[in-house]
Amino acid sequence: MQADLLGIGEFARRSGLTVKALRYYDRIGLLEPAQTSRDTNFRRYRRDQIASARLIAKLRSVGVPIEEIRLALTDPSGEAVSQILGSHRQRLQARAARLAGDLHRLQHLLIEGEDTNMTGNASGESPTLDPEAERRLGADLFNEVWRFLELENRSTEEDDLMVHMAHASAYHWRRVGKAENFARSEWQCSRVYSVLGRAEPALHHARRSLELCERNGIGDFDLAFAYEALARAHALAGDAGQARHMTELARAACEHIADPEDKQIALADLETIPGTLHF
Repeated sequence: MQADLLGIGEFARRSGLTVKALRYYDRIGLLEPAQTSRDTNFRRYRRDQIASARLIAKLRSVGVPIEEIRLALTDPSGEAVSQILGSHRQRLQARAARLAGDLHRLQHLLIEGEDTNMTGNASGESPTLDPEAERRLGADLFNEVWRFLELENRSTEEDDLMVHMAHASAYHWRRVGKAENFARSEWQCSRVYSVLGRAEPALHHARRSLELCERNGIGDFDLAFAYEALARAHALAGDAGQARHMTELARAACEHIADPEDKQIALADLETIPGTLHF
């Protein structure tokens, strides 16, 4: 029987977990050794526990909570793992949306601080609303869209509201904003449609975002996110070649983002594109 047991060091090497992690999982009852010496506290594991340990390692590598891993280990069919990964993906997408939303909201605030006395608009027409009121509407609607994007479970009605608010925000920014606002509005419309699984409008607005960046010499994170939107939309449309190409362009653009934190947010957002780990 002893010959069939593995010491903690050998078990760690075969499972992909560290000795420290194995001791921790023993303490919390997630993965208990088959045998523990009372005198030395030396732990030994059965060979058939390697599969469970490897599953723990894989799930922890993507941040799945301990209690959900515990549930996965009780389901030998593997169905629980698929459900857990699906739910965790939604959480990660919501988290990525929150980070990207904070970045875009910050850029709106910075632009507002640069120019708070705008009296004209992009179309040359006189706005019905006071320009500052219209700017505030554009920003508030933009932020409200992010609130909906960050929800893990939206209703059909909330999906519809999110679409309408994204376009309403774009409308107001078109009247009193700058080229950067136009590009970000088109990007947000693309993200909304990608989240909703609608490839055609997602591609349309992503292309408009990139066109605006290129036409107006806009770089930094705006250009990186324009490529990201195209990569996400192409992946949704099933065009792996274009998705791969745009992801590579987005990563290259990220190298020119001045702020290190903005760069990390953009790179992290790219990792949420379906299939991006295979590119």
